[in-house]
Amino acid sequence: MTVQTENVPDRTAFARVYAEVQQFYAWHMHLLDSGAAREWADTFTPDGVFAPPSAPRPIVGRDALAAGAEQAHAELRRKGEQHRHLLLSVNVRPQDDGSLTVRSYAQIVATPRDGEPRLHLMCVTHDVLVRGADGQLLVRHRRVTRDDRA
Repeated sequence: MTVQTENVPDRTAFARVYAEVQQFYAWHMHLLDSGAAREWADTFTPDGVFAPPSAPRPIVGRDALAAGAEQAHAELRRKGEQHRHLLLSVNVRPQDDGSLTVRSYAQIVATPRDGEPRLHLMCVTHDVLVRGADGQLLVRHRRVTRDDRA
């Protein structure tokens, strides 16, 4: 089996970046699922874009991202349901400009209070990650597509 590493001159450096991306997504999704909306929004660039299939238009900027995440978390609390976002099959491709394009499968598992967990959604996430001034990864653009919609 070969791993696609075009635009990757050093496989050891790529392995470090890949591990960093995995850790970034673990932290990013833990923030979202725990209701830490402001902290989650801060993992986007200040003008970051999130284009989910549930929104009529992309959500732009950290304030709007935080407000949307707060609203979604409050609705889940009202319903007595916990969501867990799982990113799988993460494919990272370094770009010439230093950004990373990342495509992954996203499963959202919903667990109602006193109920059984179920697969709520199966999606594909298309991200562009960049480095902030401090060198940390940030989402510049995210587009999500759902498997049950064309």
